[in-house]
Amino acid sequence: MSVNYVALGDSTAVGVGAARGGGYPDRLASRLRAAGLPVGLTNLGQSGARIRDVFTGQVKRAVAAQPTLVTLGIGTNDVWRGTPVEDFQEDLDRIARRLKQTGAPLVVVNIVDLALAPVAKLVPAGLYEGRIEPFNAAIAEVARAHGLHLVDLFTASKAMIPHSPHFFSSDGFHPSDEGYAEWAELMLPRVQSLVKR
Repeated sequence: MSVNYVALGDSTAVGVGAARGGGYPDRLASRLRAAGLPVGLTNLGQSGARIRDVFTGQVKRAVAAQPTLVTLGIGTNDVWRGTPVEDFQEDLDRIARRLKQTGAPLVVVNIVDLALAPVAKLVPAGLYEGRIEPFNAAIAEVARAHGLHLVDLFTASKAMIPHSPHFFSSDGFHPSDEGYAEWAELMLPRVQSLVKR
């Protein structure tokens, strides 16, 4: 049975920062194919996207694509552009309700610990410290409420980034090829178990 994979999200879905191979959805699809699964990927991610952009511009197209697997990675742009956490959670709840109607498992990643990113040294102190946790708490709450499959990128990044000097690309913000590869590897076990059911 082929997997109709639809990816939603921001520049990390697009693969900004990677020299080749795209973002984590392309790498995840490649790993699933390497494991013998026929996978078609529709990547709807857009650079700069916030949660509202996913809701207004990506969800309808995702539903129309009749997915059997959906991934969502969003929130970084909401953190640094000042989206209120309550609005973020409300929109994520709407997205979850709409996508549940497809019957496809929805795998959501939370936000990487950007306080560890090189760019954190260049922005006002405290822009990321303590700001990401409330957004990740909102993601966890919506995941629990709607039975979404949460992959904890935040906790993993605290372990990965200090030991992966090349996790970020030269812009100090987006992942590198190595960073996206680690991201895809982190998601792979959960995704594989869902598509093999």
